[in-house]
Amino acid sequence: MRSIWKGSISFGLVTIPIKVFSATESHSVSFRQIHTTDGGRIRYRKVCELDEREVPGEEIGKAYEAADGTAVQLTDEDLASLPLPTAKTVEILAFVPAEEIDPIRLDRSYFLSGDGQGASKPYVLLREALERSGKVAIAKFALRGRESLAMVRVYQDTLTLHMMLWPDEIRSAEGMAPSGKVEVRDAELDLADTLMATLGELDTGELHDDYREAMEALVAAKEQGAAPAAEKRAPAEKGKVLDLMSVLESSVQAAKESREDVPGAAAGSEEAESGPGGTVHEMRRKGAAKKKAAPAGKKTASQKAPSGKTAKKSTAAKKAAKKGTAAKQGTAKAGASSGSAGEGGSAGKRAAQKRTPRKSA
Repeated sequence: MRSIWKGSISFGLVTIPIKVFSATESHSVSFRQIHTTDGGRIRYRKVCELDEREVPGEEIGKAYEAADGTAVQLTDEDLASLPLPTAKTVEILAFVPAEEIDPIRLDRSYFLSGDGQGASKPYVLLREALERSGKVAIAKFALRGRESLAMVRVYQDTLTLHMMLWPDEIRSAEGMAPSGKVEVRDAELDLADTLMATLGELDTGELHDDYREAMEALVAAKEQGAAPAAEKRAPAEKGKVLDLMSVLESSVQAAKESREDVPGAAAGSEEAESGPGGTVHEMRRKGAAKKKAAPAGKKTASQKAPSGKTAKKSTAAKKAAKKGTAAKQGTAKAGASSGSAGEGGSAGKRAAQKRTPRKSA
């Protein structure tokens, strides 16, 4: 792999000679423009607007466009004379906790390799210091004539440099979030937590570009003279209002089903169900009739009075029951009154005996 920059890392009085290598590569699908009638390639040519002719590379220079639109031509000597101390040095400014760096500020990544045997000791020193402190280094770094902020951290025992955007290069997010007050219920948050737990962990090493694979298969089939059958997709429904709870429940169920065959996924699903605040609701089957409770004071069809002879029999039974109840109540009243009378007579006799004087002998 060819290095794209050579210089040094500087922090304090420590200097580490390094080489810079690109840490990433693009595998995205790219196309060429062709003339559809004969297959000829369409190319872009650099043409001067004044004399309308193609200009070779050695005649092309750089210019800075001023605010009024005037182009100020700059030579390589002009650019080299600029006071740019980071032209050959990654100048470390400070060491900060990694969590203080917002990922939105990160750009391209590069590996830093020690340049020469003398770079090994300071290289390992910086690497071990970063790992032990849990911090990253913020530095200035000039590449291709442009100075940028950079973050230096440890990745797989290698010092890695991430280009960073300047603060004024980050646009404001104002107006991007939904306006107005949006209420989210606790039950919806609980289902969202359950869904996240059910999906489980991700092995990023198994991820791949499905679109690129499909494109390669399409190209191979076209070379053989036959195009593969296109996958039919159901048209997306527009303007359909979805119930968020139903969507979350369906998502949880689908995630559980997709992980049934994955080793160790069952345990994760059980933890997701029993986790704090996690509730999985039973899903209703499509086409199932919804049962509603009968309002108070109204009888259902099974509670309505029967018709015909059955109705007459039930009416007679009710009358007989009423007569029996009335008879029992009458007997109970009679017993109660007779008991009261008996008690009253006994009390009168005892009172009369007390009032009658004893005869003398």
